[in-house]
Amino acid sequence: MSFSRPQDVDDRRACWVCFASEEDDSEASWVQPCRCRGSAKWVHQNCLQRWIDEKQRGNSTTKVSCPQCNTEYIIIFPKLGPLFYILELADRIINRMCPFVAGGIFLGSVYWTAVTYGAVTIMQVLGHKEGLNMMERADPLFLLIGLPTISVFLILGKMVRWEDYILRLWRKHSSKLPLLNYFFPDGVTRPSRIPADTIPLSDPISATRVLCGALILPTVATIFGKLLFGSVQSNFQRTLLGGVAFITMKGVLKIYYKQQQFLRQANRVIHDYKEETQPQQQLQP
Repeated sequence: MSFSRPQDVDDRRACWVCFASEEDDSEASWVQPCRCRGSAKWVHQNCLQRWIDEKQRGNSTTKVSCPQCNTEYIIIFPKLGPLFYILELADRIINRMCPFVAGGIFLGSVYWTAVTYGAVTIMQVLGHKEGLNMMERADPLFLLIGLPTISVFLILGKMVRWEDYILRLWRKHSSKLPLLNYFFPDGVTRPSRIPADTIPLSDPISATRVLCGALILPTVATIFGKLLFGSVQSNFQRTLLGGVAFITMKGVLKIYYKQQQFLRQANRVIHDYKEETQPQQQLQP
């Protein structure tokens, strides 16, 4: 008596993408693209093609592997004419070069913006005619190197927090200066604790303030020079004096504001919690 042996599990075809079996579609093309065994090794050719398209997302050069055994699929393309391969090579070169070209364009834009800003600053500080004459007489190479550094030095100068150094000396020796009691009333000049530090320079808002303050400094210095030192004939000296006056006035106000803020934080008090009870009004009949 003979018994029919059941079909081996490896021979049972079931697509792991659409879960269809061989009986569901007898005309479908099957493929074993990886090292998986059992029913997981079979997949429809069309289903696998669609799945690979989803993984590649339009980039046919992206390598795709089996999600189960991590075997890289062997993808064979049909042979085409030499023109196609030339165009494909050009496309790859362009894709690799574009990030570097874009970075170069960005750096070039920043550089020429800094050159323009430096030229405008020179004409603003020295005067329009004197600034143009000075740049015409100067070496072009010197201008290409020196003009962009104007904005760099302004930003570096703005990052020097000389007010904090003076403020530390103020807090250290304030008790020896009775004149400070005129600005700070008694009972507030002595902090009861040391509060936490203020926002550091790494904060994005503080960094943008440094950048904006540094770039508008020549304009503000020119305005202050015309308002406070209008009698000075030299435009450069007038702007320089206006800049020194503005930096000094701003520094004094900043030191006063920071000291008041420091004392305000140092002398704050946290009160006890008291539950407020409101008397309930009884309605009379």
